[in-house]
Amino acid sequence: MKTILITGATAGIGEACALQFGLQGHRLILTGRRQDRLDQMVNKLRGEGVQVTSLCFDVTKRQEVDKAIASLTKTWREVDVLINNAGLAVGLSLIQDGDVDDWERMIDTNIKGLLYVTRAIAPNMVERKEGHIINVSSIAGKDVYKYGNVYCATKHAVDALSKAMRIDMVEDGIKVTNIAPGMVETEFSLVRFKGDADKADKVYQKFTPLNAEDIADAIVYVTNTPKHVCVNDMVITPTAQASLVYTA
Repeated sequence: MKTILITGATAGIGEACALQFGLQGHRLILTGRRQDRLDQMVNKLRGEGVQVTSLCFDVTKRQEVDKAIASLTKTWREVDVLINNAGLAVGLSLIQDGDVDDWERMIDTNIKGLLYVTRAIAPNMVERKEGHIINVSSIAGKDVYKYGNVYCATKHAVDALSKAMRIDMVEDGIKVTNIAPGMVETEFSLVRFKGDADKADKVYQKFTPLNAEDIADAIVYVTNTPKHVCVNDMVITPTAQASLVYTA
């Protein structure tokens, strides 16, 4: 049994990971900004016999992150797997027309939030010389596309940070895995289009996209490899998506 902390656990990939790991008998620390959704998840999982606790905080606020992690009791403090899943895309625009507020929201969540949580959890892993950090990036961290400028930049940063974390902690036996999904049908597009459901739905109309459970399957797989095996990087796309911008 492992203790697994999942950021952004109230929807999409984070929620799917929580359900899969929980039903496999692992202990879960679920985090998110929406207390009502966290409560629903906790109640659902406890009803299935899962050991679970939750922390409500915004990953973009360092003091909230540090306070929440510090509040964990000794029983929960030794995290075996950290899944840095919280992330988002907001808006689509040419760089010269970009909304700076959108840029800052993506940078604060996708890069700084990931760093804040990792900084709070990693020292204990290093001290124990055991742990696995999984960073949910994107195929947009491998290439760029028109109108995706800043979002792509943040996911390129996640890709680079995953490699750097692996180097920094390899001597301590810490595994680091970068997960780079292609098009996944979750709340992602709804957030990007700021609640416009029609625009969000059109993104996935011409092919069968991945779903959150597909990515959770991959994350479960990489956490179950033998101690001497680390999957460093995994790119996952729908069969109909051959590259970042090309779909059948």
